[in-house]
Order: sequence, then C-alpha cells, then structure tokens
Amino acid sequence: MNPYLAPGLVLVLLLTVAIGAYGLRFARTTSDFLVASRSVSPSWNAAAISGEYLSAASFLGVAGLILRYGVDVLWYPVGFAAGYLALLLFVAAPLRRSGAFTLPDFCEVRLRSTALRRLATAFVLFIGCLYMLPQLQGAGLTFATLTGGSYAWGALVVAVVVTANVAFGGMRAITFVQAFQYWLKLTALAVPIIFLVLQWQADGRPAVTPPPGAVFPAATTVTIQQDAVLDGTQRVEKGQELHFDQGAPVPTVSTVDAESGDAWLLPGGTGLFSTYSLILATFLGTMGLPHVLVRFYTNPDGASARRTTLVVLAMVGLFYLLPTVYGVLGRIYTPQLLMTGNTDAVVLLLPEAVLGDGHLGRLLGALVTAGALAAFLSTSSGLLTSVAGVIFTDVLRPGRNGSIRDFRIATLLAASVPTGLALFVSDMDVSRVVGLAFAVAASSFCPLLVLGIWWRRLTDVGAIAGLIAGGGAAMAAVLLTVLGPPLTGWPAEIIGQPAAWTVPLAFLVMAGVSLATGRRVPPDVGATMLRLHAPEALRS
Repeated sequence: MNPYLAPGLVLVLLLTVAIGAYGLRFARTTSDFLVASRSVSPSWNAAAISGEYLSAASFLGVAGLILRYGVDVLWYPVGFAAGYLALLLFVAAPLRRSGAFTLPDFCEVRLRSTALRRLATAFVLFIGCLYMLPQLQGAGLTFATLTGGSYAWGALVVAVVVTANVAFGGMRAITFVQAFQYWLKLTALAVPIIFLVLQWQADGRPAVTPPPGAVFPAATTVTIQQDAVLDGTQRVEKGQELHFDQGAPVPTVSTVDAESGDAWLLPGGTGLFSTYSLILATFLGTMGLPHVLVRFYTNPDGASARRTTLVVLAMVGLFYLLPTVYGVLGRIYTPQLLMTGNTDAVVLLLPEAVLGDGHLGRLLGALVTAGALAAFLSTSSGLLTSVAGVIFTDVLRPGRNGSIRDFRIATLLAASVPTGLALFVSDMDVSRVVGLAFAVAASSFCPLLVLGIWWRRLTDVGAIAGLIAGGGAAMAAVLLTVLGPPLTGWPAEIIGQPAAWTVPLAFLVMAGVSLATGRRVPPDVGATMLRLHAPEALRS
C-alpha cells in the first residue's frame, strides 16, 4: 500500500474543513448561506464554479472513457467545456438580473406560477441527487481501489465532510473551499503528467502487463470492446464476453497491434445519433444544472456574471486537456483495466504503473488521489448547496422567511437520499450517470431558461407542458437505463442517449402550448423582460 496516501487524503480533508471554518466567520444571514449575499467577485466565483463543475466524471470518468472507447468520447470534454459558451451567450447576465435565489424562484419571477415552481423544484431535486450519486460513488471507488478498504467508508467520509461544510457555512464558506479545490485538482493532474510523458518517451513502446499478482476482486463478466490478444496467445474479438471467477489472475492484454490501435484512434465506433445526442446533452445541459446556475446569483450584477463565465470557460478548457492524456497513456500502461471493467481508476493507478512503486511514483499517485478527493468534495458541496436551498425555500418554508437552523435541516435532508443510494449502488459508470444528468437538465431547464429569458410569449401552461414532455421523457430514459434490463440495437441508442429527441420535444411542446394559451402571458411581462435585459446602470 502507498504510504503517502493516508497523509495526503487526511491533509485534503483538514484543509477543506479549515477553509470552510474560515468562511463560516462571514456567514451570518440566510442570504449568506443561499447566495453569499450576492457579493462574490468574478475571479473568486470563476474558480469556485470551476471547482464544483469539474466533478468525478471530469477527474476520473473522462480518462476512463477514453481508455475504453477511444477518440469517440472526446465529445464529453468538448461539450462539458463548450457548455459555458451557451451559458455566456443566453443565460448568465439575465439570470443574475432576475434577482432570484434558485431556479424555482426564477420560474415564479418570470411566469407567476406556483404550479410551475413546484414542478421545477421536483426537477432540481432529481437532477441534484442524480448528479451527487456518482460523486459519492467515485469516492467509494477511490477508497476501495487504493486502500483495499470498504467502498462504503469512502462514500460516507465525503458525505459527512460535505454536509458539515454546507450546513455550517453555506454558500459563503464553500466559495472559498471550491476555489482552493479547483487549483488542487489542476495541480494534481498537471504535475504528474509531466513525469508520465517524459517516461513514456523514454520507454518508446513498452510491453504492457498487469501488475504482478493482480486478480479479479469479484466474479466479473467482461465484454470485449475491441479485438485483442490475452496472455500472448488467446485472441478475443469485439463483442465477445469472458467470465472470470473471484481471485482469477488478470490476463495480459495486448491492444497495441496496428489494427486495433488504428481502430481505437479513429472515430466511427459510436453511432451518429448517439454522438449528436451527447453533444446536445453536454452543450445545453450546463445551462440547466442547478448547482452551476445558483453560482450566478452570487455575483454583484449581470456584467460580473458575464465576466465570471468567460473566466470559467478558460479555466475549464485548460483542465480538460489533461484527462485526455491520462486516457491515452492508460491504453499503454494499464490495459488490464479493460479486463476488470474498472477503467475509471486509470488516473489513480497510472503514476505507479508508469514510474514504478518507488518514492516518485507513490508521491505522484498520492497527489492524484488527493485531487480526486477534492473533485468529490467540491462538486458534492455545490450540488448539496443548490438542493438544500430549494428544500429550504420551497419545501420547509414555502413563501415564508426561514432561519439558518432551517437551512441546516434542509442540508441534512438533501444529503440523506444520495448518500443512502450511494451505499447500495457501487457499479455504475460514473461518466454515464453524469451524462444522463446533463440530458435531463438539457431537456428541462435549458428550454425553460432560453424561452423564459428571450421569448415574451411563453406561458406558465406551456412551460409546465414542456417540462413534463421533454424533462419527463429524459427522466424516464434515465430510470430505464439505470434500473431497467439491458437494451440492444436502436432502443439502446435512443434511450441511452435521449437528448437528441427530448430537447427538441421540450422546445416544441413549450412553444406550441404557449401559443395556444396566449391569454395566460403575464400582464407585467414587459417590465419583467426589461428587468432581465436592461443593464443595472440604466435601471438605477
């Protein structure tokens, strides 16, 4: 076991708690807990947004997907980063000028509908829990992979630390925490990659073998993703299933021959429908993620919200260059992960696989693990704050002023469901689940925000119908994908990547029903649209 792991993880936890305690000194009102009293500067807010946005799917999942599927999944990091361009162009400044605290608040400000507000609350809770689940799952996976300990302990430690930070400090405290964690995550990937690339160049084209004594920790069925050779003699073909008993040795996997290497390096393995659906989900889903949008309420004004988004676009784009390199190097040095199915662990295992188990390899492995822990903590903090805020304003105290004590109760309630689910669900593909959360966000809040901000004829009935049609269909696809039987053929494509049809469906239903119910356009829509689009200087 790596002797540097435990001190590194403990140090990250202590720093997280200490910075949160420092932020607690500035959190005295409910406005501090919900939106940091709308006083966060663009530079601090950009670092905090980047910290919470770069989740387990970004830190671990992107590299794992590239290791498994090749260049076809590069659309994930492209879409994750480019989503902020759509946010900058259509949403950031008007959303801040609305004066809302949460997404349900915006629904009532724009359309004066209590029913729409309640429906939006349900979607925030679903998306928040769906997105938080893979963060806790990733924490458990990291703990179990690197220490051999219990998966449940890793998930519980992250859940407890995050819940304590949010409950005692709210948005004000986690702003400092998330800004620190962005720079830690960037450092944790950037520093090791220098040594890994230098070693790869020195090695040329090394032989690939699993670590000595590597065995399957449980009975595992592996579906071969491309043609390969096992143990130098057994040739297996794409689509073939192999079963390994618990304790069986992990075979050597050869995936560096010309034919399979070219297949992995060239696009074409993913269907065109799935590709466009993924692009839509990631590009449009960002503007519908509650934990991202709540951050824009913390800016002083609309102009600073735009500046924040520009800086975030640069910071997130810089980060996504790094997991791609880990996935490529993992194909050379850790191909055994294709056999175990544990491809999300490639970032964690690569430093020691490339550099050996000497002090340098172990130190860099500990640094990467510390970055992974920061990813779980920062994203979980943002998600928990957004969900707790909605529970506070729309469930515990609807229409009434609440206290800090009520916010803390809301935080405990918000943390309980994903934590409970994470303890019983340990084998879901991290990036796949996050991608589904993006699909739901793109099919629900994206149409609501775009039409609500830019189209004065939107009605409450149209918004409700669009949310139910598009968002409801995406939710059903998520539940069928996660809980239903395995699907094959075209049903697997349209259900597994639903955004290509659920997003247009939401826009069409929302617009069509609004046109049919034109009498329900709020009478003060002109004043509301002026409030959303006029710069603050003109309204003061």
